[in-house]
Amino acid sequence: MKKCRDVQKLTDNRFLNLYHIDAVDRTGKDFDYYFASRNDEAQIKIRTKELKAEGIVIYAVTDEPQPRLVLIRQYRYPLDAYIFELPAGLVDAGETPAQAAAREMKEETGLDFTEYTGGEARYRRPYFMGPGFTDETSAAVFGIVSGEISDRGTESTEDIEVLFADKDTVRRILDTERVSLRGAYLMMQFLGCEDEPFAFLDH
Repeated sequence: MKKCRDVQKLTDNRFLNLYHIDAVDRTGKDFDYYFASRNDEAQIKIRTKELKAEGIVIYAVTDEPQPRLVLIRQYRYPLDAYIFELPAGLVDAGETPAQAAAREMKEETGLDFTEYTGGEARYRRPYFMGPGFTDETSAAVFGIVSGEISDRGTESTEDIEVLFADKDTVRRILDTERVSLRGAYLMMQFLGCEDEPFAFLDH
């Protein structure tokens, strides 16, 4: 049974748009379904069925005997609150996820990023962010940072604090703070690594 009869774009914004699906439930009854997408009308996943990374999240550590994880504390307008996350962003046209990660890391933190390419490819695949309300996909990029923290690359709409978090700090944040889900899962991986911060990529 066909689950989607048609889809219509309801808004016209250059950043994010609302779409309506003429949907069919499992009993054959028609109903209205809505989702948001950053893609233009021709590129929404319901039409293309593509699986490519539109965004990235960056698992980055310092090059030290006891590596620390790069975290950001960022104000998010839908929450009217600050939330702990890993650096992240969108993949621009023509960029690879690794190139996007280096650019976003520099813009958000001022730090230089070198990709770690070891481990299994499965951990770098694009995965869906929240398929109940958006078709957006994101991939993780792993690596090491160097340089000095700076806010020179941030936009006026971004309110970001950067920190290097050791395991005790990560535990405290997971226990007590607001944290993004994808950030939380990667922070958990960081806590599970003994000496090698990328060890979980080999499983």
